[in-house]
Amino acid sequence: MKRAVLLAVLGVITVFVACTNVQSAKDAPRISKEELRAKLGSPDLVLIDVRTRKDWDMSSDKITGAIRMDPEALDDWAGTLAKEKEIILYCA
Repeated sequence: MKRAVLLAVLGVITVFVACTNVQSAKDAPRISKEELRAKLGSPDLVLIDVRTRKDWDMSSDKITGAIRMDPEALDDWAGTLAKEKEIILYCA
């Protein structure tokens, strides 16, 4: 993905930091696009795209290094994430 496109995508996404005690999206801590940009490429970061399969497939804008997880199957995959890593979920 070209740098300009990545910066544009980062400008419009809503980013949530996954926390074990978050009850809803409105309670989730947020991070700015600048903070996320500084963390990209870190081995301590797990970046998860939680768009639906349809939205993911239709989009040409994907952040390099992000993995897509089904938001409807959160209970299936949430417990498999490394607890020692910073986990950031996003959708665009």
